[in-house]
Amino acid sequence: MAINRRMFLGAAAGAIAPLAETSRKPAFAEGAAAPSLSEEGLAYSNVGELRALLDSRKVSATELLEHAIGRIETLDSRINAVVVRDFERARTAAREADAALARGERRPLLGIPMTVKESFNVAGLPTTWGLPIGRDWRAAEDAIAVARLKAAGAVILGKTNIAFSIADWQSSNPIYGTTNNPWDLKRSAGGSSGGSAAALAAGYVPLELGSDLSASLRVPAHLCGVFTHKPTSNLVPQRGHAPPRSPAFATDLTNGMGVCGPMARTVADLSLALDVIAGPDDNEAAAYRLQLPSERHAVLKNFRVLVLDSHPLLPVAQEIRNTINQLANRLAATGVIVARSSPLLPDLAESARLHTRLVRNFAAFGRGPEFFKEIQDKVAALKPDDDSLKAWRTRAPLLSHHEVMAAEIARARLRLQWAGLFREFDVVLCPAFAVTAFPHDHTPDQEQRTIDIDGEIHAYLSLVVWATLATPPGLPATVIPAGRSKTGLPIGVQIMGPLYEDRTTLAFAQLLEREYGGFTKPPEMAR
Repeated sequence: MAINRRMFLGAAAGAIAPLAETSRKPAFAEGAAAPSLSEEGLAYSNVGELRALLDSRKVSATELLEHAIGRIETLDSRINAVVVRDFERARTAAREADAALARGERRPLLGIPMTVKESFNVAGLPTTWGLPIGRDWRAAEDAIAVARLKAAGAVILGKTNIAFSIADWQSSNPIYGTTNNPWDLKRSAGGSSGGSAAALAAGYVPLELGSDLSASLRVPAHLCGVFTHKPTSNLVPQRGHAPPRSPAFATDLTNGMGVCGPMARTVADLSLALDVIAGPDDNEAAAYRLQLPSERHAVLKNFRVLVLDSHPLLPVAQEIRNTINQLANRLAATGVIVARSSPLLPDLAESARLHTRLVRNFAAFGRGPEFFKEIQDKVAALKPDDDSLKAWRTRAPLLSHHEVMAAEIARARLRLQWAGLFREFDVVLCPAFAVTAFPHDHTPDQEQRTIDIDGEIHAYLSLVVWATLATPPGLPATVIPAGRSKTGLPIGVQIMGPLYEDRTTLAFAQLLEREYGGFTKPPEMAR
């Protein structure tokens, strides 16, 4: 039987239970005082806490919205995270939420203020992807994920900044300017979902919607010290997440490499949001509702963990390696099975080259003849045996259909290899990125940019490597804050799991959050 929107949201509203009862902790203990209604208390409350306040009528949706608006108007001139503001329509939505709450309605996000990444269509608002061609274009309807959030009761007050063409680890573009990291305004908040991560870290809203192809969720979460979940491929429909003036097709032109996913300040909020936005696209003839497997374990010590802290193509900053190793040692001390290597691990260098071929080929779609002539000249200058990432970035736009199909077969082989590894391990713990938040660098040609890793200079675009473990095989990956550098910048870790076992990475992340701590407010934002 095909599932429709009403059935899907009815199930979500009645049974948001992403993790086993034994592995969840409540937003606050039963009978304990609700979060403070002070400025800072509301700013950094999670969805569960705000949900309790709303349901008990201790605060109204309108009050929550006005608080969020006030914080944005006070702080965002320095951060530039919320670049499309839809405050008046949000006020109407908040009043409607208050009326629904007064009638006794209860939905997962009823009355919760949030923003979404600018690259998602929201009816009546611009979708530019930071491209000048989108400056005057307005979406006619909501993206599927946005519609599901609204149907669950979310009050969407605006859209957050992005990288130019959503293709950078900095959120800067000629339409909206640059987003600054709330931990250090001179540094990148990440990209392409950088505005989303910054809005969470600054305490504007408790929940965000972003997207990820080359770690566009995972890098901003790591750099801003928040949480995110990259879902298994095709778990969340991407219809309505498309460049300006594009038709809202259900077809995914990235063939499952790109995903839409939530960002938040707690794992529980990630899980709740995933349940709201996941499920078949309404326009697809789905004969069933996808049922995700339960988490593998509810107790931390039962997990089998493979820890990776190095990549063959790029070094990892020592402070990040130290954070991962300290976490691994703490896990081992509590009885967790921790391994540092495995013969089952796929070739990480080849996975990075595969990712590069496919993503760069996809990105070249629709370019003009002069672009491809220039690429042909550059390819002709390469040595035939050059197997570097830069060489594959150059060659990728010219791949033939047969070469693309061969790459898809390689992806299928990669999925089988990971499936074999996850018969021996439950999760893989590894870096989300090779560096902490770095100073802004807006050199137009990214090939000309460099990155400093412990005093050594490397190609900026090589930073993609940690994205390429989970993206080509379509695996779920959760990123959580795990520590800070000597200068106080956030350090996150990436938790990868088996295909469709999103519950397992989220459960492990929530156990780590509970055991070792979670989100910390940036010093400049705590007020």
